[in-house]
Amino acid sequence: MIVHEFCEEDPLENDDRDRSNFVRELVQRPNEPARVPAGHLAPPPRRIVQFWDDLGWWPSDAPMSEQHVLAGYHGVSNSDIIVGQKRLLGKTVEYFSSSHERSHLLCAFGMSNLPKGTPCYALLWEGVIGSFYKIDSELNLTKLADVMPEPGHRYALLYGLADPTFDKSVAEFSRFSDAGKLMALASFSKRSKPLDDEEKIIAFLMQDCPHLKPKECEVLRHFRHYNVGLDDPEFRNFAGIFSNRIFDRFYQFAKSNMKRGMPLLITGGCGLNCDWNTKWREINLFSEVFVPPVANDSGSAIGTAIDAQFYFTGNPKIDWNVYSGLEFIANDAFDTSLFDEDETNYAVVAGMLASNLIIGWVNGKCEIGPRALGNRSILASPFHSSTRVRLNEIKQREQFRPIAPVCLEEDAARWFGCDHPSPFMLYTQLVSTEALAAVTHVNGTARIQTVSSVTNSHLHKLLMAFKAHTGYGVLCNTSLNFKGRGFINNIADLSAYTIEHNLDGFVIEGRSYMLKSSKNYQAYLRSSNSGAGRLGSSG
Repeated sequence: MIVHEFCEEDPLENDDRDRSNFVRELVQRPNEPARVPAGHLAPPPRRIVQFWDDLGWWPSDAPMSEQHVLAGYHGVSNSDIIVGQKRLLGKTVEYFSSSHERSHLLCAFGMSNLPKGTPCYALLWEGVIGSFYKIDSELNLTKLADVMPEPGHRYALLYGLADPTFDKSVAEFSRFSDAGKLMALASFSKRSKPLDDEEKIIAFLMQDCPHLKPKECEVLRHFRHYNVGLDDPEFRNFAGIFSNRIFDRFYQFAKSNMKRGMPLLITGGCGLNCDWNTKWREINLFSEVFVPPVANDSGSAIGTAIDAQFYFTGNPKIDWNVYSGLEFIANDAFDTSLFDEDETNYAVVAGMLASNLIIGWVNGKCEIGPRALGNRSILASPFHSSTRVRLNEIKQREQFRPIAPVCLEEDAARWFGCDHPSPFMLYTQLVSTEALAAVTHVNGTARIQTVSSVTNSHLHKLLMAFKAHTGYGVLCNTSLNFKGRGFINNIADLSAYTIEHNLDGFVIEGRSYMLKSSKNYQAYLRSSNSGAGRLGSSG
């Protein structure tokens, strides 16, 4: 059994079981003979089970009674691995425990395309850790430097500093969602030089201390940006300046201390910052840059499983697919009388999208990372800024948040200047046309996902059909989930979401369910001449 940062209560949430099942598939190999690498006297355990990491950003000390059986948050050496036996649910089980720090690093290496034995660098930056590492040909991990404490937390804390709804006087930590919001606001910045007071805020937020509590920001209450609100243009200017300053601290270390021309792995929650990822690619210090689609803690369990696999077999590499989550549950009960239900096809769905309907789209297994990549998505036409407004209303989020495009891989260079696959929505590109208003952020960029017939055949066919309708193989793509929850994965929840959040309908594996009360859907039906493209009704 692998125990990764074990807690007394089962940390598995329903929405995360897909990732846990994926990890179990990685490490449970009942049909393979046990292999014991040199240097290990004990055979590997017969069964390895993954408990999902529930730590989030923050390290916690295990109770004294458990410190001898559990690895901690920090630690990268082989000596930080703990293997032994423990009683669980009345049985003696074998367990493997390694640190949260190692889990991120092993996840990035194991999922990368670097062959076993390839030396490389790694950057782990997240809510607690902000460090560079060197990985040698034997997969020994060496920390080069702690460049900055808590980069993810400090980044998110600036958003909370300006937000009057965030009670900084009692908070111990920043809010998990604020980092993504600040990333959106940073793109509104129109100046590069900080004011004198802003330099003081930067110095305060980037100070070298183990943990900076939000309530300590009370010393900044007389500064202009304190509780100024998120719509303030000068705060938005500062958001971009602060974002650049954090990146520059890490860049300056890499430029001065790291050998050019080696690969770089990026992991930790800050690996979801598309602007920073793009900068790492563009600075030309590294031969290649890899960011796993599970860079945040959604990949931590996978990393621990890879660590265990390497320990017991000597192999740190895995075969993986980003669509390795749970299958959709389509047989739950819901009120079918509210929907027009029918078999459909890509051309019909593309026609509805071209008519400005917004549709939930479900195919196959769900994604293992935090971003919707076309199997649990809300899709819409990309042409009008009003569509972005409506999507943010559906998602119940701020209007400054951008909507990402999903694009045919073969058309990405034309519309986004992207001449390489970008399948995981981890980098930004400049939009080269004014036609795609719904997916163009205020600074003219887009967080693009490219799709080929190999990476996602169903979505590729839909994009081809939409291109036949409109001339553009591009759609809006945002995650299909209730606010603060994981992907919707059963039809009862999806029908409820459609009604409550005003989707026009949803499509599951080629079967459509269009909401009869939707004004947009009714307008679409009226506009389809002689019922062409009209869906049948089974309600």
